[in-house]
Amino acid sequence: MEARRPARQFRPKGNYRLQEKDKAANVMNPMFLAQSKLRRRKFDECIALCDQALALQPLDRHAWFIKTRALTLKNELLDIDLEEEGLAELMLDENAMAKAPRPGTSMRLGTSSNNPSVRPLTSSGRPLSGYVRPATQSRGSFDSRPSTSRPLTSTSGRGLRLGTASMIQRGDKFIDPDRIDFKKRVQLPAESKALMDYLLVVEKNPTKALELAAEATKFNQYGDWWWKSRLGRCYYQLGMLRDAESQFKSALKIQEMVSTFLELAKVYLRYDQPNAALDVYASAAEKFPGDTTLTLGAARVFEAMNDTQRSVQYFKKVLHFDACNVEAIASLGSHHFYNDQPELALRFYRRLLQLGVSNPELWNNMGLCCFYACQYDLALTCFERAMQTASDNEMPDIWYNLGQIAITIGDLNLAYQCLKLAITVDDKHAEAWNNLAVLELRKNNVDVAKSSFTTAQELGPHMYEPFFNASLIAYKLGDCQESYENAAKALKVYPEHADSKELIKQLKRHFAML
Repeated sequence: MEARRPARQFRPKGNYRLQEKDKAANVMNPMFLAQSKLRRRKFDECIALCDQALALQPLDRHAWFIKTRALTLKNELLDIDLEEEGLAELMLDENAMAKAPRPGTSMRLGTSSNNPSVRPLTSSGRPLSGYVRPATQSRGSFDSRPSTSRPLTSTSGRGLRLGTASMIQRGDKFIDPDRIDFKKRVQLPAESKALMDYLLVVEKNPTKALELAAEATKFNQYGDWWWKSRLGRCYYQLGMLRDAESQFKSALKIQEMVSTFLELAKVYLRYDQPNAALDVYASAAEKFPGDTTLTLGAARVFEAMNDTQRSVQYFKKVLHFDACNVEAIASLGSHHFYNDQPELALRFYRRLLQLGVSNPELWNNMGLCCFYACQYDLALTCFERAMQTASDNEMPDIWYNLGQIAITIGDLNLAYQCLKLAITVDDKHAEAWNNLAVLELRKNNVDVAKSSFTTAQELGPHMYEPFFNASLIAYKLGDCQESYENAAKALKVYPEHADSKELIKQLKRHFAML
């Protein structure tokens, strides 16, 4: 019998078992992983990877560059409008301004076209914005946070990180600008630019940044627009506005960029020349059509000049190119709400909710829109969500709005409790003091009401209601002189208030009969 050969076993081609060395080869390089984290804006993870690399090799330029960019992007703020002017800027500013500018050419004049009975105004006479920005929401010259009366100092204080400069030790710094030779550093273009942004954004040291920018400008033979724009930014932060303007204009002659146009417009805004800033935005929009930052900057300027109609037009242009712009949506929602269109305002606020915005202010605004649109069940639900997520800074306004709703439906006891809670959280809430005084007056507590009106006048000198209410009480009590003084103050705040004008006419007739 013939012997058979054993059947040959089938073996797949190649070895599919992953060896240990293959596993090690598949691990991503830490620097490539850090660069990937930087592109995905996972800055903390990126910084941690760079710290590990720098601990092994302190002179690793790749890790140094990535960590510098991560720290810069983490602390960077996109702020194209004018910052708040603190006490230092107002008293130490040497730039000459017109004391009596023509109407429509200044942002520092009070308003005469807006009706404060329709839309509340700030202490500077500017309508409350639908989006929180610097110098748009302040109620007075003091900080609006509860349990503090510290005056604002300077704009540089806004950029400081937590803690104070005296607490930072030299050894804890990632970069010590005092030990860097800028003449050697500018020979490395990428690293020098990363260091420049780090000094401006993270260290908040425009003096050292100015030294670096000056050396880099000389090294590039005054032909690099990027260094000229950074030089202008240093001059702007140091308050040297004329030098900043010349540097920005010189940079635009070399290369026209959107960021340079925005910085030049900020210089004109600091000069209190909004029309010049609008010209800059218009010329830039011709060269860069469809850029939303330019349109948004023009809308902010019109809003600061109390030209509500034109600002609304520009916010609509922003949404034409960017339908997800949060600031434009919030501003249009606020505009429609104060124009007695709560249904349209609710549509804008629901759009913000769909975009992922969820904060106490949004739920509060949605609750007010639902209430005035007669959707009472949704209004209470929105206010509950607002109170669940609110902090001590937002809670007073939420209780105040609930008090307004209670007054509207006629539940005065609930309104009294809500206003009391608003004052308990923030004893500087002028609107709550005024409404609480009115409720005290309905209870025939005249002395308590007069005291509350006086408190509201001290906390909210930009409001006309406390002055008129106090004038009306004094008139009914027979104190005509005090009534006339308070009515005159109310007309100074709101010259078109008809009730104050009528009360002054009656007081003048009374004085003429004496």
